[in-house]
Amino acid sequence: MSAAAIAPEAPPLVLEPTEHAPRLARRFLAERFAEWGIEDDYVGRLVVCELVTNAWRHGEGPIVVRVFRGERDGRPMVEVWDAGEGRPVVQAEDHAAVSGRGLLLVAELVHAWGVRPLNEGGKLTWAAFRQDEPPQR
Repeated sequence: MSAAAIAPEAPPLVLEPTEHAPRLARRFLAERFAEWGIEDDYVGRLVVCELVTNAWRHGEGPIVVRVFRGERDGRPMVEVWDAGEGRPVVQAEDHAAVSGRGLLLVAELVHAWGVRPLNEGGKLTWAAFRQDEPPQR
């Protein structure tokens, strides 16, 4: 059995919805990746920053971040929960826009991502990271 499969899961990070949330989430993810021996955490930090920024700007209530290894393949994953009912979607490319490109970047950089409603209200946005796979072009 791999170390990732038996490693205890870290408790989730609960953040207040402020401008500090993305920075704290990046640090939290970087610490988990370092514990797992993942040296290149750039994509992970970018993705968690985008998901947490969306929760801060468009969601409601506290933001909960969970970083863990997938049960089936050990793939690093991140989940971001918030109480907002709106669902994030990839926006059409608009070269004149000053924002709205984050999920387009996320979709290109991760193995898979998605969003699902929570029974108690709100949503969970998740991303599964690539493992030694180059980004799709």
